[in-house]
Amino acid sequence: MSEDRTALVVGASRSLGLALAAEYARRGWNVIGTVRGEQRTGLHELAEASGGRVTVETLDITEPQQISALRRRLAGCTLDLLFVNAAVTRGNIPIGEVPEEMFVEVMLTNALSPMRVVESLRALVAPSGTIGVMSSRQGSIALNTNGGQDVYRASKSALNQLMRSYAVRYADAAHTLLLVCPGHVRTELGGPNAPLTIDESIPGVADTLERHRGEGGLRFVNYRDEAVPW
Repeated sequence: MSEDRTALVVGASRSLGLALAAEYARRGWNVIGTVRGEQRTGLHELAEASGGRVTVETLDITEPQQISALRRRLAGCTLDLLFVNAAVTRGNIPIGEVPEEMFVEVMLTNALSPMRVVESLRALVAPSGTIGVMSSRQGSIALNTNGGQDVYRASKSALNQLMRSYAVRYADAAHTLLLVCPGHVRTELGGPNAPLTIDESIPGVADTLERHRGEGGLRFVNYRDEAVPW
């Protein structure tokens, strides 16, 4: 049972984020999902079919003023789950050949901006609630045995490190903090040859988030709730 719980899924216009919003709505949660810009997305269609259970907010996480505006709009809302889903990759380019603007874009989108969202919206999360961020196996330094995707890997490693620092800074808070690896999924990011479908990954992500509800502390886990080496 959802117990009338509320989830905010940041980055829910399509793919994994949209599927996660739909999964929580299916489980009876109230879901707030965010999209960038004014273009119609799959989240709008989900909201229209949800009977009021799903609502749409606009947010570009790379724009700090939009994060602040969302915080003001959600004032008075209590979240049982804040989940930030954000990732871009700009190709498999060796680090020495990566243009500076590309490096900045990937780091801003994948590492700095998600943490800005977490820092800004953390006060809305219930004391026993969960803050989750979509990470990746490629963010694991220990598991990097074949190289490639240098900037994407670095951005997810940076995200993991920033979440660890966040966990230390707010060690007295009771929030459960989860870095979640969804597996290698057939999406625009994961590519057409990835072994997992979205439908195979996302229910596991939701189950993993639920399994750790109320535990507190920080964990880096995958969609099967297996620990991922840092």
